[in-house]
Amino acid sequence: MSHKKQKQMQIKSKLTVENKLSITGWFFILPATLLIFAMSFYPMFKALYMSFRTGIGVNMEWAGLYNFTRMLKDKIFMQSVRNNFFYLIIQVPIMLVLAITLASILNNPKLKYKGLFRILLFLPCATPLVAYSVIFRSLFAIDGYFNTILLNFGILSKAYNFLGHPTSAKIVIIIALIWRWTGYNIVFYLAGLQNIDPSIYEAVKLEGASKFQTFFSITAPLLKPMILLTSIMSINGTLQLFDESVNLTAGGPANASITMSHYIYNLSFKYVPNFGYAAALSYVILLLVAFLALIQMKVVDVRD
Repeated sequence: MSHKKQKQMQIKSKLTVENKLSITGWFFILPATLLIFAMSFYPMFKALYMSFRTGIGVNMEWAGLYNFTRMLKDKIFMQSVRNNFFYLIIQVPIMLVLAITLASILNNPKLKYKGLFRILLFLPCATPLVAYSVIFRSLFAIDGYFNTILLNFGILSKAYNFLGHPTSAKIVIIIALIWRWTGYNIVFYLAGLQNIDPSIYEAVKLEGASKFQTFFSITAPLLKPMILLTSIMSINGTLQLFDESVNLTAGGPANASITMSHYIYNLSFKYVPNFGYAAALSYVILLLVAFLALIQMKVVDVRD
């Protein structure tokens, strides 16, 4: 057999092995791909189709942009949008600043019992969403722990209904969110801080820079990608807020603390089912998340 024929047979054999490996690889990822398509992409396209229809079940009819124009006149939905942005504007900055501050403290090599503090700060994240909402609801109830303390210290003359007033109900949700998610963001910032070369801080210290100057000139710029990531995740989570509104305040009083996701749930399963309108509102949340994420990526460009 000539050398040329042997080389051709080797190439053919190699291609055959590569094809076999490729087919085997596709065989392994095919079940996961089908599940992702069936459980994620198909419902997304189905919801988009439903957002242009109105009615129930087989009686659903094409409605065009009716559901999208209807939401502009829906007072409850507009209230839920205002509530979501109220939570976002107040809770997200406080939570992220607190997370960076605590992460910087935990990153101090001289700090003792760092492992214990990390566990205590991250522990709220391990609490189930429903459980922690119920706990905060009992804490701020009329006969709850906070009212008991305020009454015993003489700060209040009678118990205050924290969950029965619009402003205080929203504040309770914000406090609960900060307690639940600050530790989650600390993990990201702590990972980012530990990747910064300590020699940089030593050089800045020799130059006589203060702690505030060091943070704003060294730490914050180097943490920019992590700040962008946590900001996008926090905004995404806040715009999809559901458990706290349902389990903590039940959207009350009089829908004063209801969120967009809670209202969509009510439209689908609590009121007379209106899946077309609920699907349209779901895509509004999607567009809001995408729009705000795009703005953040433009403002905080990591390629600077």
